[in-house]
Amino acid sequence: MPEKYLNKPLPSEKKQQDFYKNLRSKVDTWADKKGGILGKLGKYVLLAPDLFYLLAKLLTDDRIDKKNKATVGAGLLYFIAPLDFLPEMLVGAGGFVDDVVVAVFVINTLLNKFPVELIEEHWAGDDELLSVIRGVANSGNQFVSKLPAGRLVKKFMK
Repeated sequence: MPEKYLNKPLPSEKKQQDFYKNLRSKVDTWADKKGGILGKLGKYVLLAPDLFYLLAKLLTDDRIDKKNKATVGAGLLYFIAPLDFLPEMLVGAGGFVDDVVVAVFVINTLLNKFPVELIEEHWAGDDELLSVIRGVANSGNQFVSKLPAGRLVKKFMK
């Protein structure tokens, strides 16, 4: 990511909070209306605003070096990109599932490089951050293990 984008100021705290609350409200409404598989994914979709907020706050933290801020910035860009693996404009709020996976990957990468406390300082979610990260990762592993490629990998790992 070019350095000129890393030095741009983020929107004001009020605009960030408004975006966060608006996104959380939309996802909440969507999850309440869905059932079946989409209803089950609702708890992960509800993490999207918390993870977006966390990434935005990490981008402004001076203790995070520029290289890692570029990774955080890429995670944020994935959230706002109009076209991604599951575009929100086509699948509604369910399109945030892939954004959550990307955000968890970025945060997990940072957790391997920085103290947990530094990352947790910016966490606005209701549940403990590490529990959330583990939960998303475990669910992803369970889902992937049910796919043919996942079963094949599981066989080779024995």
